[in-house]
Amino acid sequence: MGVPRDHPEPAHEGPVVPETTFTREEIRSFARLSPFELKDRFIRIAQAGEPGRKGASQTQMLNAGRGNPNWVATGPREAFLALGHFALSESRRVWTADDLGGMPELAGSGARFAAFVRRHPGLPGIELLRDSVAYAIRRFGFDEDAFVHELTDGSIGDNYPVPNRILAHTEQIVRGYVHDELFDKRPPADRLSLFATEGGTAAMCYVFDSLVENGILRKGDRIALMVPVCTPYIEIPELDTYGFDVVTVTASLFAETGVREWRYPAEEVDKLADPSVKLVCVVNPSNPPSLALSRRVTERIKDVVAGPNPNLLIVTDDVYGTFVEGFRSLAAELPRNTLLVYSYSKHYGCTGHRLGVVGLHDDNVVDGMLADLPQAEKDRLNGRYGSLSLEPEKIRFIDRMVADSRQVALRHTAGLSLPQQVTMALFSLFGMLEEGRAYKERIRETVRRRLDLLLEGARMKIAEDPERAGYYVELDLLAEAERVHGKDFADFLEEHYEPVDPLFRLAGQTGVVLLDGGGFDGPEWSVRVSLANLDDLDYLRIGHHLRVILQEYAEEWASSRTS
Repeated sequence: MGVPRDHPEPAHEGPVVPETTFTREEIRSFARLSPFELKDRFIRIAQAGEPGRKGASQTQMLNAGRGNPNWVATGPREAFLALGHFALSESRRVWTADDLGGMPELAGSGARFAAFVRRHPGLPGIELLRDSVAYAIRRFGFDEDAFVHELTDGSIGDNYPVPNRILAHTEQIVRGYVHDELFDKRPPADRLSLFATEGGTAAMCYVFDSLVENGILRKGDRIALMVPVCTPYIEIPELDTYGFDVVTVTASLFAETGVREWRYPAEEVDKLADPSVKLVCVVNPSNPPSLALSRRVTERIKDVVAGPNPNLLIVTDDVYGTFVEGFRSLAAELPRNTLLVYSYSKHYGCTGHRLGVVGLHDDNVVDGMLADLPQAEKDRLNGRYGSLSLEPEKIRFIDRMVADSRQVALRHTAGLSLPQQVTMALFSLFGMLEEGRAYKERIRETVRRRLDLLLEGARMKIAEDPERAGYYVELDLLAEAERVHGKDFADFLEEHYEPVDPLFRLAGQTGVVLLDGGGFDGPEWSVRVSLANLDDLDYLRIGHHLRVILQEYAEEWASSRTS
């Protein structure tokens, strides 16, 4: 994959320093850190020219280690600000005393909104807001007053979230968005219930905590991770709170010598057939390889659930699903077995908003497992949730997650803040409109273009794959070394250097910051490049610097053979 080399060759900035001043033992000790913690050290090295990079002040740091995108969806944000103007007018309509307003009223709010739109045709964002509201009313059959009031009152933020799991209209909108973007507009017949969370981060924490609190998972239980995978999924099971026995399902296939396919062999997927494996976590599309699960693997997992491991619980994190055409989540393929985690952060450039959801279909294996618990365990849980219901055993797992997120006792004030939920609704509606579909194509094209520039600069080869999201790319430097110079060179690297040595060289000599792929349970010599957070031509430079660093090693190898 790549494009013809029709861009000027970037000049190598600063003289090459053949070695860092870190010893091999020091580098080996640093490699024990999480990739995100190790990244902070690379940033310090890149910023300060430490250790010993000459010309550091002339070399721009290029941090492709973080997944925070450098784009933002401006349209729905503008619509939210326009909504704020209407909401404040509604507040002042009820009560006006200097800076004191009242709570917006429900009755007649739809007509007042329509009048506000007519009176303010030049207000930025008002047209998109009008179109979003009209689309939601048409598609979901909302009562106009009730929906406009939810948006208005929510943007003001003058009430606790009710329902605390997710607002009623917002849930229907987000469900429709999930059906369109993650289920390929082919949702299962069963209803998907949603819990609005403070991003995918909180969703992950709530899922693990509630599975343990409710006795679905116990300390020492066997779970599986489909790797490479985002580091928290590796580190959370290792905490003494959980202490899970982890089985890895590894994407180890090669397309050809030196070119990884990042696909799962059948024998790896078949590890899930062991009934002792109670849960599997998958990031789909993957992080860092950034590939959606193949149809072959999806069907094999479905066979596992249909056969030897029917109660296998699947946690699928689909944050990058919108970057793959025709993406279909495991939550759509296996709705009874799958907990869905989704975050709006990457698609809409809103990591600071903390917008995410957990989804679980109403007919699910978790509620079945709760019903089948031993009576002593049911009694324990009835005591835990007894203050919430006269029949606590009937509380669904997704609602238990809401309670657990606030230590049960504070369930009455649980829930994602209302302005965040309104923003989530507007992002979702934007995604359903023509403007949102055009925006999606632009950000998809952006990451594809950056990937081509990276490969052009590095002169590296990756496998062609129609399921590639391209938000990240994982490059196996050892495999590339073997592809270009042969196995003897790859053996030389392994014998004389630590796998993260190239990352120290990149930071110290060129100011480029990448992440250690080994920290994602990928190959030790792999690196993760985020294609989301730098300008396009920066990726051409990063690729060039990668190639220069690999050439340095090749020259050292050649010198060692001569001597």
